[in-house]
Amino acid sequence: MATGNLLISYYGDDFTGSTDVMEALASNGVPTALFLGIPDAVLLERFSQCRAIGIAGTSRSETPEWMQQHLVPALRWLKGLKAQICHYKVCSTFDSSPRIGNIGKAIEIGRELFSQSSVPVVVGAPQLKRYTAFGHLFAAYQGRVYRIDRHPVMSRHPVTPMDEADLALHLGKQTSLPVSLVDLVTLAATDADDRVDEHAATAGIMLIDVDSAETQAAAGTQLWRRAAKDGSFVAGSSGVEYALLNAWRREGLIGECPDFALPGKVERLAVVSGSVSPTTERQIRHAMTDGFDGIDLDPLALTGESADRAIEDAVNAGIGRLKTGRSVILHTALGPSADRGSAIDRVPDARHRLGQALGIILRRLVEGEKLSRAVIAGGDTSSHALKELRVEALTTLLPLPQTPGSPLCVAHGSYAPTNGLQIALKGGQVGTDGYFPQIRDGRSA
Repeated sequence: MATGNLLISYYGDDFTGSTDVMEALASNGVPTALFLGIPDAVLLERFSQCRAIGIAGTSRSETPEWMQQHLVPALRWLKGLKAQICHYKVCSTFDSSPRIGNIGKAIEIGRELFSQSSVPVVVGAPQLKRYTAFGHLFAAYQGRVYRIDRHPVMSRHPVTPMDEADLALHLGKQTSLPVSLVDLVTLAATDADDRVDEHAATAGIMLIDVDSAETQAAAGTQLWRRAAKDGSFVAGSSGVEYALLNAWRREGLIGECPDFALPGKVERLAVVSGSVSPTTERQIRHAMTDGFDGIDLDPLALTGESADRAIEDAVNAGIGRLKTGRSVILHTALGPSADRGSAIDRVPDARHRLGQALGIILRRLVEGEKLSRAVIAGGDTSSHALKELRVEALTTLLPLPQTPGSPLCVAHGSYAPTNGLQIALKGGQVGTDGYFPQIRDGRSA
């Protein structure tokens, strides 16, 4: 594959976030392929027309030791593609901890691999209603914007609750690298370039505020300029891509946004959900009034000694509902009140195995009923479930501009039942209440 045409490569720390980046790029005229691991040369060549290449990873739910073992070869491979920017993608809510999903550790790894003195970090993404102002992160929920440590959901995340809105302080718990802030005032200054260079000269990590379209464009200018000056490795949310798109379009590197044909309605849709988010709860309850049947799954049974039996029972229940012509949602929780997280965490590696079990269930439903479209709900769930579908790569079929971050994708691979499967990976906080019927109906809004 000729790599000289690549604008960007990236590693996503979970699968839903990885499709978020793919959607942002593809919907803005940057053809993108997302792989579920380092592809061989033959698979990579199938996507030689792409100008962005990503790897969907699981580091958001992994330890620093895991990152050292698995993230190093992935980033080294991405570096070898010689894209003009290489991005370590994290969730726009920045939820992480020293032991799980350590963003500071990932930045340390990338900084060393790319022999880079300072790593720019952009988290704000107004398109996703995520904003950073003077280093503090804010996120919307149900029409209101909250400081992240007061966010009704993210401050109570079951694995990595966000108890600090100051991102420099949050990162300070995860790395010893000095953190500097390019704030809103600096971005607007007439001598912004010089000021940013001063920050980069003294900091291992350089946070860049984004709270509006104007500051996003300014951040993109700085990312693109600094890549040519100091190194191509950056970190942050899909706000990185949204910022860079401004710079690329200004320089004529990309054209107009393409049109995506609506794929149309399918009669039956299968969903598996490991999310405990109240957003997903509302979506499930709404779907159950619009042609979907809900099936409760016991997460402890799916991760216990009788997991095989529990999986078989779930598959039989799902197929039974699908045969009646109904769509189906198999879920391990209906909102935070049903969260079994404390019990799950007492079982070693149970969260990973829960995602794998849900993936096996979904694959069996797709195989058994020859389904052409499916959804996985939950960021960590998607990361482990999608691998069980024997998918090797994803491309964007239908962006969702009203609720970016959970597009409908096309699966590619050598396994016939899931090659060509249309699939959406939905993070817990993403989508409107009518998200599941929207995906079933193949609508963009």
